[in-house]
Parts: sequence; C-alpha cells; structure tokens
Amino acid sequence: MKYVVTLNGKNYEVEVNETEAVVTNVSDAVYAPAPVAAPAPAAAPAAPAAPQAVSASGTQIVAPMPGSIVNINVSAGQAVKAGDVLIVLEAMKMENDITAPCDGVVKQIVTSKGATVNTDDVLLVI
Repeated sequence: MKYVVTLNGKNYEVEVNETEAVVTNVSDAVYAPAPVAAPAPAAAPAAPAAPQAVSASGTQIVAPMPGSIVNINVSAGQAVKAGDVLIVLEAMKMENDITAPCDGVVKQIVTSKGATVNTDDVLLVI
C-alpha cells in the first residue's frame, strides 16, 4: 500500500508491506528504507456482555449517548422523584447525570456499573 504523508510542509510517499517500509521524500526524491517488524497476530477481542432483557413495563430510561456507566445511584424498588439523579454516564471524558423524568418506583435496573452502553440502550425502568 502506498500513502502520501505531509510532515512539516514536506510530502513523503510511504509504501508499506508486511516485511518492510520504504519512505520517499516526494519533494526531494530521497529514498530511506526502514526495517519493519512483522505485525503480531491480532488477539480476538473479548465479547461484550450481552445487554440484560427488559422485563418490566413502565417508563424506560435510555442512554442519550454512547458511554460508560460510572455510578448507579438507585436500586430496584426505590422510590424516586422527577429530577433525581439515577445514573452517572461518562461520555467524551465528561460525566452526565441521567435524571428521573417522573416520580415513581425503580422497577428494573438493566445496566451495571462499568458497562459500556450505546445511544438509546435501556438503562432502567421506572
């Protein structure tokens, strides 16, 4: 594969294959071979935990954006009021409070602390 890379105002043509790399300064037509170690075999990624099924009916509280669950401030059976912070979701290095939209009782917590969630994943049910 060949790539053209601009670095400090100079264009370099980089050719990469499995055993070596050749860098060409396109501006000056200078060749500089560079040894490259063979790539290590990729390890199989760990399978993500399957999301828990939503078994309770009620108001579903969903993730507004992808992120990680930092804290769960409620437990199943706990009464909550509108505006109470239910879950803290970290997204893009910022902690976001997920609040209750209404008064009610937490029927089911679908996620767990440390879990990674996507947009619109159900977090809990009130």
